[in-house]
Amino acid sequence: MSQFERIIFVFPGQGSQYCGMGSDLVEEFECAKECFDQASEVVGYDMLELCFRDPQVRLDLTRFTQPALLTHQIACLEAFRSLDSESKVQPSLTAGHSLGEYAALVTAGALSFEDALTLVARRAELMSEFGEGSMLATTLDLTTARTLAEKYYCGIGGCNLPEQTVIAGQDADLDRLTEDLTTNQRRKRTVRLKTEGAFHTYLMVNAARRFREVLEDISFGPLEVGVLSNYTGQMHEPDPDAIRSRLFFQLFNPVRWMACMDAAMDAGIDAIIEFGGGIGKGTSPAEKRPNLEGMVKKALKGRSYEAEYFGAVNTVGIHLLAEQIL
Repeated sequence: MSQFERIIFVFPGQGSQYCGMGSDLVEEFECAKECFDQASEVVGYDMLELCFRDPQVRLDLTRFTQPALLTHQIACLEAFRSLDSESKVQPSLTAGHSLGEYAALVTAGALSFEDALTLVARRAELMSEFGEGSMLATTLDLTTARTLAEKYYCGIGGCNLPEQTVIAGQDADLDRLTEDLTTNQRRKRTVRLKTEGAFHTYLMVNAARRFREVLEDISFGPLEVGVLSNYTGQMHEPDPDAIRSRLFFQLFNPVRWMACMDAAMDAGIDAIIEFGGGIGKGTSPAEKRPNLEGMVKKALKGRSYEAEYFGAVNTVGIHLLAEQIL
């Protein structure tokens, strides 16, 4: 048994991809290479080539980013599990930010890796095909952000922290919104995100309608552990149809990440392990750090809540995790 009683596995979303992602894993873990090989068979292109070398500069395109990240997330998870031969570390909960919710469902046994890849590949294609507009990260609270967004025909794309809300909409509308914010609330910061559309808003409705057809063709198994839903901010219901509908609505509704973290804290988590992706200026996998860590730690601090955080996003982090937790 692990020293921790209530562990949550978390998985990041789009924006945590980088060229070279997974190259360290494949060198050391056969199970990681098997994940990349499986992914190549499902998506129909060489996932190793895409993630390690990206000769056609496609990794940052949504239709390639999302399957690549899912593959890296599961490869990191499987690499750690290969070191945990006695299965001492088992999550009580899983959660993923946007795309990461699919890795969470794989971890919980509701989806096979292959079926998750099929869903994510089609999801990414549709988000790219129907994508228009962009997204803006702000330091606004949800109420202020929503009032401002609606004034300019924009929507809320994500609620990451009490004062970290993402607004999304048509580019011209976001430009006017940003000008308003700069003029009237100068202390509030904004960052235009590098996305191919106003994800998780009404501009994704047509993509979601097409995605529903794919969801209905995929079999969902029983949940072995709890999974937090981006759409509700609460636990997924165990019913497969309910899971499908939540994933449908997730495409055009805000990612309620802060609500997910509140639910995790209410459940008494004492450790958080992040799998996959990576951010930071360094170019090698060893130089990357967990994408969600800063945001999650701010959420914990906001409630004076204590829990250990571990990043299993590269071989260095995976071995360190094994040393500290097994």
